[in-house]
Amino acid sequence: MKGIIISGAILALLGLLAFAIPVFTTQHTEDVAKLGSLKVQANEQQTHVIPPLLSGGVLILGLVLIGVGVAKR
Repeated sequence: MKGIIISGAILALLGLLAFAIPVFTTQHTEDVAKLGSLKVQANEQQTHVIPPLLSGGVLILGLVLIGVGVAKR
């Protein structure tokens, strides 16, 4: 039962974090061309959006798992 409570707590924290930061950006640097010691690199940024419905679902699932773990004790 301890594992269920810990899993629920982790999911609940991830749900809260997704509500607090719903948009984040990642960067990827790639070598485009190489001529001797000269390198041409390109930076690509991608924006990721976490839907509020998904955040709420993860938060609720975490709270339910915590409740089930406490109730089974």
